[in-house]
Amino acid sequence: MTTALIVGGGIAGPATAMALHKAGIRSVVHEAYDVGADEAGAFVTLMENGLDALRAIDALEPVLERSFPAAGVDFMSSSGRALGHVTLGDGPSGDATPRTPRTLRRSALYRVLYEEAARRGIPVEHGKRFTGATATPGGRVTASFADGSTAEGDLLIGADGLRSTTRQVIDPDAPGPRYTGLNTVFGYTRDSSAPAAPDGYRMIYGKRSFVGYTTAPDGETWWFVNMPGPELTRADITGTTSDQWRERLLALFAQDTTPAADLVAATGPTLISSNTYDLPRLPVWQNGTMVVIGDAAHAAAHAGQGGSMALEDSVILAKCLRDVPGIPQALKTYEHLRRDRVERVVALSARMGDDKMPSRLKRVLRDAMMPRLLERGRPGTPGWLAGHRIDWQAPVGAA
Repeated sequence: MTTALIVGGGIAGPATAMALHKAGIRSVVHEAYDVGADEAGAFVTLMENGLDALRAIDALEPVLERSFPAAGVDFMSSSGRALGHVTLGDGPSGDATPRTPRTLRRSALYRVLYEEAARRGIPVEHGKRFTGATATPGGRVTASFADGSTAEGDLLIGADGLRSTTRQVIDPDAPGPRYTGLNTVFGYTRDSSAPAAPDGYRMIYGKRSFVGYTTAPDGETWWFVNMPGPELTRADITGTTSDQWRERLLALFAQDTTPAADLVAATGPTLISSNTYDLPRLPVWQNGTMVVIGDAAHAAAHAGQGGSMALEDSVILAKCLRDVPGIPQALKTYEHLRRDRVERVVALSARMGDDKMPSRLKRVLRDAMMPRLLERGRPGTPGWLAGHRIDWQAPVGAA
């Protein structure tokens, strides 16, 4: 039986392991952290296409149980003027996939995926920080870890995120992630007087920031702020207090008449900061025995598709390994099937990021044109993106 070494936990790691398990391929997940990837402060929205990928590997129901719907988005200008509404997942899907996106904490999604992997008997080894890999004379691959241990398999799958070591092992000249020019701060509050946004999001185009928030079923409001600024160092992230971030954010909102200031002021002692990155194009995805997936291969900062794209990758890769003779050809087919789509998503995401922080003239034009565009039914998410479907039973032909 083929054995795959999966490097990295997060979303793509356990999802790929489950997809391979369904395809009859053994795998072992090697997670760098002792207790699993967490990122407890962040939250994520899975779009229709991501939910479809979960359905394909029989992991949809537990995610639905721990998430809540994001049925639409209300847009607001810096003056508090309503710019319009976009319904997400409107209309019948014609299949078993829910069309309405779902929101949950990233840590909750990790737990669901790891619990499902464990239920299926998939081994996960923690404390295994990947440091390198070499090909064996027999055409297999040996992975090395920081604790001095090694593991051997028929292929290695790098699900190790933006700062992927696998990406550099495959191609030492591979580009790294690109900073988009925006910092992100997010938090949670139960004490804000801002209008609630249940079952959806409210997005605010501030003069010097972009703000989004949603309200969970228990009444807690989850929010994030994108703001322009230099790339934060690790010292910046760990050394800047929540009160200092609050002060900066409130200064950014000073020229706006929106709920944003109230949300931030009402948030407790924990505000979490990060940078936003993308990875526009990776020249080399695989080398015949090693391959990268998810953010290790492509990253989109603003499309809300990072988790969903990783889930799609996981299922498509497993199908290729199931159906295409020979691992090198299967990896080549996977890249052929995925590259154009994910690079199109990253390009869309970059345009969305530009719209968040436009010039004054473009901001005026946007605020004037958006209500008309939304009234005409301009979709919030392109059909080619959210409408992607994976038929698990359909065979994959070699590229």
